[in-house]
Amino acid sequence: MVTPTHYLVVSALLFCIGLAGILTRRNVLMILLCIELMFNAANLAFIAYADAWGNLGGQMAVFFIIVVAAAEVTVGLAIAILLSRQLRTLNADEVSLLKW
Repeated sequence: MVTPTHYLVVSALLFCIGLAGILTRRNVLMILLCIELMFNAANLAFIAYADAWGNLGGQMAVFFIIVVAAAEVTVGLAIAILLSRQLRTLNADEVSLLKW
């Protein structure tokens, strides 16, 4: 029997993997993928709680998170393409265009 606790443990593991990826990776595309992994971990937690409590509020939150994630991917990939064209690199350490 799979309980909500199992889903929450998997969600926490996914979130930690995404956080570790953001802190260790320097490639802009990998950072975006890790952010998406963290969004999916939050989605899994919301769905687990919504199922456990029999409330649709968690599912509505997931819908809005998916919309925000789609917008984040669109803007993030546009920035990555511009960085790739202008600087010929996707290394986040070498990008200083947004610094003062």
